[in-house]
Amino acid sequence: MTDRTYTLNTGAKIPALGFGTWQSAPGEVASAVEYAVTHGYRLVDGAYCYGNEDEVGQGLKAAFAKGIKREDIFVVSKVWTTYATRVEEGLNKCLKSLGLDYVDLFLVHWPLLMNPNGTDDRFPKLPNGERDIIRDYNHIDGWRQMEAVLATGKTKAIGVSNYSKKYLEELLPVAKVVPAVNQIENHPALPQQEIVDLCREKGIHIMAYSPFGSTGGPLFTAEPIVEIAKKHNVQPGTVLLSYNLARGSTVLAKSVNNARIESNKTIVDLDDEDKAKIDAYSAQLTKEGKLQRFVYPPFGIAFGFPDKP
Repeated sequence: MTDRTYTLNTGAKIPALGFGTWQSAPGEVASAVEYAVTHGYRLVDGAYCYGNEDEVGQGLKAAFAKGIKREDIFVVSKVWTTYATRVEEGLNKCLKSLGLDYVDLFLVHWPLLMNPNGTDDRFPKLPNGERDIIRDYNHIDGWRQMEAVLATGKTKAIGVSNYSKKYLEELLPVAKVVPAVNQIENHPALPQQEIVDLCREKGIHIMAYSPFGSTGGPLFTAEPIVEIAKKHNVQPGTVLLSYNLARGSTVLAKSVNNARIESNKTIVDLDDEDKAKIDAYSAQLTKEGKLQRFVYPPFGIAFGFPDKP
């Protein structure tokens, strides 16, 4: 499964299955990355905000020492919101931690600016405890800086993350470089079809995170997922990963457990009946107003998602 790829609007190949590192505990990330990369994964997704890129870099270094070639691994990182006005500095920090000369894809993590001179490098807060956000920031200005770092060669491609249809429609008419990727939370309880359709139309590849919903896999027990898993004699997680591939998206699977890292490589081809059953489930949740977005930090900004007015 790990050798399947898609082609980005840059012409580069991106793996269909990636290894995620968000919320991986300190002391576990390096060995998990090393194991994943030496056991077939060819995409590693990280971010400065995760606070573990030093360990991701250690894991990559260990894998390279075992004969894995740097050019065979697609490395993703993201500029955090406190660096939205100093993107190259943010990218340089990521590269230093990762021990790399370049990343294959650099993303805008969220389209906002938190105070770069605030109380914390990642999560500056106001005296009342709220996040210290610069309210007059325009995300298009941040994209101009992303376009500038693309020219440095320190990243092979640029893209966005957590962009709604509304924000994309603001960006695309003025972007000199169309984002290669939009990384979004995507699963049957949050299909975000309006974003997927727009990205498909504009040649922007979808990378899906939190395919199981969130920690603990709340979607593992969803009735249609269980039924389809039984039909194919696989685990519910396999169905949820396969759902995203059936939509033509790259999907990120995260674990620090070697057995689970292996099992997440199992993908099945969902047939039309399977896809119709999952789509009906998503449609019913939409109709009932029960869509579930598991990742939505308390920024206090309306990003234009229909489920988060």
